[in-house]
Amino acid sequence: MTKKKTFGTAAFYIGNTLIALIFVSPLIWMISSSLKPEAQIFKGLNSLSTFIPTEASLNNYVEVFQRINMWKFIGNSLFYVLVIILLDLLVNSICGYALAKFEFKGKNLLLTLVISLMVFPAEAIMLPMYREMADLGWINSWASLIVPFVAKCFSIYMFRQFFLDIPDELLEAASIDGCGPVRTFFQVVMPISGTVYATIFILDFVAHWNDFMWPLLVVTGEEKRTIQLAIQTFFGSKPINYGPIMASLTISAIPMLLMFIFLQKYYVEGIASTGIKG
Repeated sequence: MTKKKTFGTAAFYIGNTLIALIFVSPLIWMISSSLKPEAQIFKGLNSLSTFIPTEASLNNYVEVFQRINMWKFIGNSLFYVLVIILLDLLVNSICGYALAKFEFKGKNLLLTLVISLMVFPAEAIMLPMYREMADLGWINSWASLIVPFVAKCFSIYMFRQFFLDIPDELLEAASIDGCGPVRTFFQVVMPISGTVYATIFILDFVAHWNDFMWPLLVVTGEEKRTIQLAIQTFFGSKPINYGPIMASLTISAIPMLLMFIFLQKYYVEGIASTGIKG
């Protein structure tokens, strides 16, 4: 390997490492601050010492669980997020499969509509959705948290793009073996589509686990309060102590960190395999 090539490779890895550290530094600071006494959190912000808790303790975490029923709110968030994800994976994968592998009247129009609706931000339809939930009497119910997010245009499009790459010969072979369309989908297509399912799983989990605005609108009591709403309570009572806030934020970040650690391979593969095709 030439010196020029060696230098280029070294510069590439050093540059990427520095960029990664810049992006991850707020997370490191948050975790470090959650272990510090209140008086130490904002000291030394202009030096690297701010990332090192010299008087580390778990007192902030203890205070979090003493002040609110954190386990209940974590359970609430996990329940409604996982139900949304399961329904999303089932409903939208079936829709994507139909758009990818079946021919029917109005298919192109339907696909155009799905793609067109992807450009609308959730904030644009939040008020009509809230009015609909209120008319149905679903405010402060699991239905109001789950039902509006089962069908997703983006998920349908992702599944459709992935299923386009599945050879038609494989589906024809399954049909010859006596598999109907439903059995073919569940026994042939789904087992070989793990990457796109993992990708949708991650995107859904991050979006709904971090969602604050919609639960704030439809959840009116403590019984169904999510973890993001629970964290907000630390800002509503004075004095505002940032130690417990950092600890609660760290707790809420743990599921996402674990998910990315164990599913990042499938996430990268899924994004790479569902690009713009055909």
